[in-house]
Amino acid sequence: MTAPDARETPVAGAPPRGAGLAARRRRHPRALAIAAIATAFSVLGAGAVAAGVAVGQQAAAAAVAEPDVEPEPAETSAEPTPEPEPTRAGPSIATAPTRVRTCSIAGLASDGRLGDFVGAVVNAETGEVLFDRAASTPARHGSVLKVLTAAAALRVLGPGYQLSTRVEQGAGPGQVVLVGGGDATLSALAPGQESVYRGAPKLADLAAQTVAAYAAANPEAPAITEVLLDATYWNPADKWDSSWERSEQTIGYHSEVTALQVDGDRQNPALDTSPRSTDPITRAGEAFALALGAAGNSGGRPAVAMGVSSGGAELAVVRSQPVSRLIEKMLMNSDNTLAEMLARVVSKESGFDGSAASLTQAFAAALQPYGVTLDPGMVIRDGSGLSHLNAVSPLYYARLFDVIAAGGGDLPVLTAGLPVAGRSGSLASRFAGDAAIARGSVAAKTGWINTAYSLSGIITAADGTVLTFAFSAIGNVQGSARAALDSLTAGAYRCGDNLTNT
Repeated sequence: MTAPDARETPVAGAPPRGAGLAARRRRHPRALAIAAIATAFSVLGAGAVAAGVAVGQQAAAAAVAEPDVEPEPAETSAEPTPEPEPTRAGPSIATAPTRVRTCSIAGLASDGRLGDFVGAVVNAETGEVLFDRAASTPARHGSVLKVLTAAAALRVLGPGYQLSTRVEQGAGPGQVVLVGGGDATLSALAPGQESVYRGAPKLADLAAQTVAAYAAANPEAPAITEVLLDATYWNPADKWDSSWERSEQTIGYHSEVTALQVDGDRQNPALDTSPRSTDPITRAGEAFALALGAAGNSGGRPAVAMGVSSGGAELAVVRSQPVSRLIEKMLMNSDNTLAEMLARVVSKESGFDGSAASLTQAFAAALQPYGVTLDPGMVIRDGSGLSHLNAVSPLYYARLFDVIAAGGGDLPVLTAGLPVAGRSGSLASRFAGDAAIARGSVAAKTGWINTAYSLSGIITAADGTVLTFAFSAIGNVQGSARAALDSLTAGAYRCGDNLTNT
């Protein structure tokens, strides 16, 4: 506890203030009266002298300040009232010089390969916007939107969260229910084999747990004869956005968005880009039935049908790698399926229904705590950025990357997952030619859909300034837009804090 100010604390045992003076008056009344009279004469004399000095000083000052004005006649009063000094203008307040920046990337931003270009560059330390091209206008940025999915997942789920797939006792004899929880990494590969999702849980493990637990719970009838498939964690019909190209599925960039699937529904689980099926739920169920037979189910390979959980006892569960690992994979290799799964789980865990239609609200709620003002026209159509209907401003991305660059909370997980120019992920082979100067100094997320090429992230500039940025080439743009974006980003790297908006 802080002690009270000593000036306000009386000394213990001392008389109250004023008590000593009253006692002296009673003992020496005449002496005190004489002293008071003497003091009064002293004060009056000093006042007269001071007044005379003041009058003399003012007259002299007036004579110096205004030599062309005759002095006023002296007053006959013994106590003349001096004229007030003339008011003089004080010194002007010096204005700090405005910095003039001289390094421009306007020419690079006008490259025809960039189409209808939008962009923003911000000094991450000061928050000053150094470069602005329709920076506040919501627009499509392709897979750059995965940065928002990652940030939302870290805020709502946390880096240690794991997606689960469970098996429950069914309502009928010989029946079990396979319940999907949004883990697209669950793998049908044999133990010892790795899919693109290293360290993923295995159906073989889930099947072995199920066979043992079911037999223990049903010793007189241990055979599993039917597997029901429950993918109702969100509506299984809400699996493909009307704005997506079906070629994303057939070529192999993206699976349908179902809460139950294996290996991201890839035909070849070892390849990032591999054709996907048109029925990931049944495909996962058939793989599980096969795994049950291999695990020693006395009923062999059971039948498979669609169904829902009846709330039976849990028999088995396997869990994904932590969200921190999933985010790294999603960002580094721009994995669309992981992005969609994480977005739907964020919706569910935020109290929404896991639908695509809920994502704008779910993301707004998840991103608000980062302290970046949300765009009034923000639209989150999906978690991967594949839809041309997504709308987020370049300035929002740049501001969010300000927060990411500061590294608070769990955000270093996101930073670690960003590709680095000329070094890793989707930027490993980029930043060639003149742009090579920025290799190793740009950590950013790439984006590409048919009508947009984008790049957004963090630049450690040549002068040491940390810049955050978002650039998008929109419209009828081709693959050459990537090189134009790299050159523009390298230009910002060269300019650093000397970057001008003109």
